[in-house]
Amino acid sequence: MKPVTPDYAGLIRFLVQPFLETPDALRIDCEVLANGSRIWVRLAFEGTDKGRVFGRGGRNVQAIRSAIEGVAKAAGQTVNLDIHGSGQQRENGDSERPPRPQGRPSPRGDAPRRPTRN
Repeated sequence: MKPVTPDYAGLIRFLVQPFLETPDALRIDCEVLANGSRIWVRLAFEGTDKGRVFGRGGRNVQAIRSAIEGVAKAAGQTVNLDIHGSGQQRENGDSERPPRPQGRPSPRGDAPRRPTRN
């Protein structure tokens, strides 16, 4: 009897869609490699949803990975998940976020500089 491959696309759609503002933009591609023991899953969504999908410190995406790895292990398979947030390109080819101006303190809370005396 041939082993049944779980519906990884359906599981990932179920886990990811609640985080998305535009769930229709979610694209999932599952590819079965070799003898069916390895599964390659590619996931793409709008770049604006990236923060929600990944979550603080990557907690959401780690939970998603753990869930699909657990299903794969139960089915005797291994799964590899690639996630792509489509950062929209401007007409001139620059990414959506402009570069941070030079010479300004970083947003990480660096102490302000004291004025120098002449």
